[in-house]
Amino acid sequence: MSSRITIGTPLSPSAIKVMLLGSGELGKEVIIALQRLGVETIAVDRYPDAPGHQVAHRAHVINMADGVALRALIEQERPHIIVPEIEAIATAMLVEIEREGLARVIPTARAAQLTMHREGIRRLAAETLGLPTSPYKFADSLEELRAAIDVVGYPCVIKPVMSSSGKGQSKVDNADEVEAAWNYAASGSRVNQGRVIVEGFVAFDYEITQLTVRAVGNNGEIETHFCEPIGHVQVHGDYVESWQPQAMPPLALQRSRDIAKKVTDDLGGLGIFGVELFIKGDEVWFSEVSPRPHDTGMVTMCSQVQSEFELHARAILGLPVNTTLRAPGASAVIYGQLEAQGIAFTGVDEALRVPQSDLRLFGKPESFKKRRMGVALANGKDTDEARERAKLAASKVVPIKRR
Repeated sequence: MSSRITIGTPLSPSAIKVMLLGSGELGKEVIIALQRLGVETIAVDRYPDAPGHQVAHRAHVINMADGVALRALIEQERPHIIVPEIEAIATAMLVEIEREGLARVIPTARAAQLTMHREGIRRLAAETLGLPTSPYKFADSLEELRAAIDVVGYPCVIKPVMSSSGKGQSKVDNADEVEAAWNYAASGSRVNQGRVIVEGFVAFDYEITQLTVRAVGNNGEIETHFCEPIGHVQVHGDYVESWQPQAMPPLALQRSRDIAKKVTDDLGGLGIFGVELFIKGDEVWFSEVSPRPHDTGMVTMCSQVQSEFELHARAILGLPVNTTLRAPGASAVIYGQLEAQGIAFTGVDEALRVPQSDLRLFGKPESFKKRRMGVALANGKDTDEARERAKLAASKVVPIKRR
């Protein structure tokens, strides 16, 4: 990475071109952060008018799991940098593209491939790096799942090897619930309909996201930076609120960062990683890692000097980063509550009258009852006050069918 970074002009021969593979609410914010730095952006998603499509210089709709279609689009657009924002991508093709020098994949094509599904990253963490994790087994059928649970024990958590935002996850307490969990995992999987991971349940006190940034330092070497830990609440594996900072013992925080650094050092490259960890007292277990901004990290839009999206944009361009906490903050999800196209929202004015609050409405073209359509953000004197304000602001926003 050159110590002198040159930023061109979008839509001109000097432009730095960045292609986002996946253009939901997280990709949208990355695109906005890149555009503020004078980058030409190309948004790709599987459906038209995705949130990132609405703000990028150009938009494309393809099946990103189709390697041939993906390569054709990359050859057409010739981006300098490819930023995967979801798991369901033909990562083998990204490996080819990176190897041939067609584009730089963030953080690396190997990282995208390993973290595309839970098996690759779990085996790396537990078997290669020797990090503490919950006990686990993989299964390709209902019969194998029952046998795996006989080893792992109850209670356990069953997840598809590839899914996003907690889809297809369920906690199982007894044998009567196994078949329903298997069917739910198949319905929630992004691609593979027949492989799950079964994890022994860790009786943790709380879980955190340790946002970890690999960026170029003043000496030209890659340095690792940590954001303050983010606490969050998940329901059925899907985040519903988050806050920063999460109070935790110094030893547990140090162990969390040691684990995060080992994983991200191995994955390599530049950018932000969302490392999920279970905490009980001073004990820490690795759960998952995403080589991209994390949904729980949306709180950083109100809590940090630079949000996770700004950090990602700066890091991948080789620019300096600042992970300083600005103020205690919280986020709370706004659900669609309706099955409809092009919904509207009332109560936005009331929500923004909550002290130190803000909103992000994502602009998703289709609403489902449990689809994340927006997020409320709030600051406070501490995270308790920030959480109360964020949840209050979120509750004021009411989705309605368009008139």
